Amino acid sequence: MTQRELVALTGLPLGAVREMIPRLEADGLISTLPQRGLQVAAVDLRLVHEAFQLREIIETAAVAHFARTAPAALVASLRAAHARISEAAETGVTEALIAEAQATDWGFHDAIVGHLGNGLVSEIHRVNLIRIRVIMQSRVALSPEVLPPAFAEHAAILSAVEDRDAEAAAAALRRHLETSRRRALGLDTGREADRREVPASPDVDGREAPSSLDSNGREAPASRDSNGREAPSRRTA
Repeated sequence: MTQRELVALTGLPLGAVREMIPRLEADGLISTLPQRGLQVAAVDLRLVHEAFQLREIIETAAVAHFARTAPAALVASLRAAHARISEAAETGVTEALIAEAQATDWGFHDAIVGHLGNGLVSEIHRVNLIRIRVIMQSRVALSPEVLPPAFAEHAAILSAVEDRDAEAAAAALRRHLETSRRRALGLDTGREADRREVPASPDVDGREAPSSLDSNGREAPASRDSNGREAPSRRTA
């Protein structure tokens, strides 16, 4: 891997990547090979689990605070950015749209954590995300298959934030991070997620949460038969 490939992977400028390399080497995540570039260490499953656990601790606390205190204008700008990309994806996912969506994805999480106003937490979070991206590489990146369900999960988080429901926002974010973790470990792919209905998860009161979301992250209306009765849900293999 070259430094420029690391720039594309992390979303950081080249200068910041060069500053990060000694820390990544100290963590044992990469090593510098003379005349060959950077070599990424083999995947350490324990490190992956710990990195995602740290991410959940930080982001769930942050999104609860965000739901309670984020300015309406900031929430509206995040919603508009997501809606624009989701609408564009309906007519086809291009490489340019993937790049824009990836930047929006990273910016969404950065905005939530940054709103805490805690520089130490933001730095820990930034380094941890770089750690995840370096280890898992393409598995944590968006793709044409992953983009729609990932942005639907973001929309669910935003819906809870718009309702100023901190508990629901934290629960929606946990579900989103669990999907990301499974994808990073190769346990789930965007294509499978498109084909299968996501199992319902209990909400904070123990009730079954909706598993079908519209483009705004809200529960889609149940389908009904010709007699007006609710039709049974169908699952595909």
